[in-house]
Amino acid sequence: MSNIIAAAPARFKLVFFVPLTALEPCKAAVFAARAGRYPGPGNYTECAWVSLGTGQFRPGDTANPHLGEVGKLEKVEEARVETLCMGEDVVRKAVHALKSAHPYEEPAYDVIKVENF
Repeated sequence: MSNIIAAAPARFKLVFFVPLTALEPCKAAVFAARAGRYPGPGNYTECAWVSLGTGQFRPGDTANPHLGEVGKLEKVEEARVETLCMGEDVVRKAVHALKSAHPYEEPAYDVIKVENF
């Protein structure tokens, strides 16, 4: 009998920033890509941490901004969303889904590898 234990998939945290008007569609898109699922007996899905704040940006000369005007500093009430992605394939699909659903020309997001202790 073999004592081979399957390696657990790598864990990643996807963090993104989104204007409040697009919060729910962006969350739905990343959840459809299987982000926000926690391993274990509870079968938890659509898990996320959402906090509110103010984002700012100044679109450059060649920008095509969803909000604001080229050259003008823009401040927007946004949500910061954090969610777990189990496996590199899931985080890649979630980022692709986020980019497809997000209204900004260049959505701000981070992917952070998370250790499991």
